[in-house]
Amino acid sequence: MIVCVAGNPSIDKLFVVERLRPGEIHRPIDFVQVPGGKGLNVARAAATLGAHVRVAAVLCGHAGRWIEQALAEEGVAGRFVRGPGESRSSLSVADRETKRLTEFYEEGSPIDESAWLELEDAVRGLLPDTSWLTISGSVPPGAPVHGYGRVIRAARDAGVRSALDARGRALAMGIAAGPDVVKVNAAEAAELLGRPVQSEADALAAAAHLRRLAGLQGRAGLVTRGPEGVVLAAPDGSQWSGRLDAWGPYAVGSGDAFLAGMVSALDAGAEWPEPLSSGLAAAAANAEVPGAGRLLRSRVEELARGATVNRVER
Repeated sequence: MIVCVAGNPSIDKLFVVERLRPGEIHRPIDFVQVPGGKGLNVARAAATLGAHVRVAAVLCGHAGRWIEQALAEEGVAGRFVRGPGESRSSLSVADRETKRLTEFYEEGSPIDESAWLELEDAVRGLLPDTSWLTISGSVPPGAPVHGYGRVIRAARDAGVRSALDARGRALAMGIAAGPDVVKVNAAEAAELLGRPVQSEADALAAAAHLRRLAGLQGRAGLVTRGPEGVVLAAPDGSQWSGRLDAWGPYAVGSGDAFLAGMVSALDAGAEWPEPLSSGLAAAAANAEVPGAGRLLRSRVEELARGATVNRVER
């Protein structure tokens, strides 16, 4: 079983307009609303790919109850902690004419440490039946900065492998706990390491640095680069570059879909670098469908056959 930790879920909304014009009234030609935030996007995508998935999440107010109900309707169960205030919303506006996305993200309602400790307890309760734990996205205001690190250590103590996808202090503190996989995008890697991550060489160096920060032995570092693919510093020290020349207009959640595809492949017994193809295919399939973390399993299987993964000689 894969357990997906979602410390700061949201209701993810997508408006599709013919042309985004600042200062004008818009009447969307399409609208999608899903239970989101990175952790829930990963869970939805992994469940679609056939993985046995559970979530552990902090949900707040009426919005949180909607998120729980919507997840249940999608067949995604879990353990939920109730926090104060309201779960946040995130809005993406897709401009059909320019193929560009404009995104707005609320920070989320503050919680106290007791709610976060309840979340940690919920995760521990799921670990006995778990093979992989994913920890994704931001932490809500008020949560301890070392909260992700404690979850990762609990997983390791239980013999459960973990994959971290975060940013800022939550990422730095989480890496220090030694997750098995660290997956970030180029912007998040640049923020953490304090240097540009623009070229493939930059990304490979960043992935290797992530692996070192996580403890080297048995660890993997990955940097995703949007339509330009992904690079991997594998647990054995080898380096790889993967690419898939297919990309749709709805990129929100594609990084989460990548993590879902990759971890689902690892959970099924695939060995590095094979999971890169599954991750790339899931990311591309997500970008073809409106709504974060939504994809077609048959399309992922089709796209995976077109992915290119090559070893990078140093």
